[in-house]
Amino acid sequence: MRKILIQNLSNPKSTPITATYCDTFWGRFRGLMFQAPVKKGSGLLLVEKKESRAEAAIHMLFMRFDIGAIWINKKFRVADAKLAKRWTPICVPSAPGQYILETHIDHLSDFRIGDQLEFKDV
Repeated sequence: MRKILIQNLSNPKSTPITATYCDTFWGRFRGLMFQAPVKKGSGLLLVEKKESRAEAAIHMLFMRFDIGAIWINKKFRVADAKLAKRWTPICVPSAPGQYILETHIDHLSDFRIGDQLEFKDV
């Protein structure tokens, strides 16, 4: 599996996150469903084909834990960040995103709308 290191260049004191790169339909659909809770410093990066609000929406059905959801646009800027609660039918970003980082809820405070991010292969 491809791993991506995500660094917030606008907040250099934030913890870098190592995320599994997920660009297939089934991988995006499954997300973190039926998984163990995500650990600090890790996550899942869902990759959409284009920037959109509707296509970047996530569901939290069958999730056993809450996550921090960070939507990132095609310019690698944070478009939205919010707490996604378990069993919520749909979470839609307030602005279009192409990437969705699903991570530990403690990382939400590391991201603000407009922050510039950098992705690097691990």
